[in-house]
Amino acid sequence: MNLPIISKEEFALRIEKIQQALEQRNIDALLVYGDEYRKENLRYVCNFWPIFERGACFIPKKGKPIFAGAPEGEFYAQSMCVWQDIRNIKEFACVSVPEEIDYPLAKFSSLKNILKEVLAGGKKLGIVGFFDIPSPIMDRIRNAVQDVEIINAAEIINKLRLIKTVSEIACLRKAGEFACIGYKKLMEACQPGNTEVYAAGAGEGAARMAGAEDINFTVFGSGLRAATIIGRATNRIMQNGDMVMAALAVQYEGYVATVEYPFVIGKASDGQKKFLTALFDAANVQQNYLKAGVISGEMVTAVKAVFKKYGLEKYDVYPPMHGIGLAEAESPYPDINSTYPLEAGMCVNSDISLFGHPDGSNRIEEGFVITESGVDSLTPTIRELCIKGI
Repeated sequence: MNLPIISKEEFALRIEKIQQALEQRNIDALLVYGDEYRKENLRYVCNFWPIFERGACFIPKKGKPIFAGAPEGEFYAQSMCVWQDIRNIKEFACVSVPEEIDYPLAKFSSLKNILKEVLAGGKKLGIVGFFDIPSPIMDRIRNAVQDVEIINAAEIINKLRLIKTVSEIACLRKAGEFACIGYKKLMEACQPGNTEVYAAGAGEGAARMAGAEDINFTVFGSGLRAATIIGRATNRIMQNGDMVMAALAVQYEGYVATVEYPFVIGKASDGQKKFLTALFDAANVQQNYLKAGVISGEMVTAVKAVFKKYGLEKYDVYPPMHGIGLAEAESPYPDINSTYPLEAGMCVNSDISLFGHPDGSNRIEEGFVITESGVDSLTPTIRELCIKGI
């Protein structure tokens, strides 16, 4: 079975584009930070995804990247990272305990030496992950090289990540496939007498067994708990007539697809049917605006107009679309005032949401690729359900 991957050649092309940007901005080197939670930029430049520890890819304006991590994950980094120069620094060791951990077999480099090496006499250091780096580590970065100038350089990678390559789209499509498999099982497990945790576990397990790399999160709420917006599954026992609000975010090769379909266990009431009809109507109208060249704010306006038609606008909690990729939510993230056009190659997730209504709370999430001719679904199972409606 030929599964899509991001090749080493594509990673090398990313570094080449980053180094061109560094040259244009007169930045001497780039530090791309990542940890278990904020993993996406680090994964983008070197394919490494930390467990427990922290990591960074140091990219000089000219030359090869250096990856720095911590000793417990050294062999893991060697097997996953696409670059050969892998080093340990004490600043990135396990941070979950107050004791200082001894690593008697580890060989350490120093943050100071790595920075001096990649800066190559320069003083301008760009950082990606500026707001994610803990203050003590940032202080050490500032003090490692005399008179170093720190620049928030997130825009360099944000711009590159905005339009997806053929390989990135293939990975998102595979993540969407696994997410749909998982969601089908989740829906089947939403039966009277089962707990929310049981149904969430059924969905997560099915997606993992299909080939998912990770489940980034499962949002779950049933009955009155559907109004939690981003709540987690509990041991609440589900009942007939419960509205179910459940989202499954599935990761493959670092790329994340999220699916969510609003439904009722058993027979829906007339009020629930009207509420769900409004969501499906908004999701289907949105399809007409997911095309290259369409002004993003016009799409937001069109969705809001549907909610207004049903008299539900006050339950609309946030914009109805965001970008997807190595993060579950990334650019583009338009609101009603956005004036930029959608572009071919953007990958997005719908986020059609209504929360706090007396008849229920819920959202629809589907993945799409924006093309010149229209929209291409990454999660066709959810699209089919939305077209079918109640």
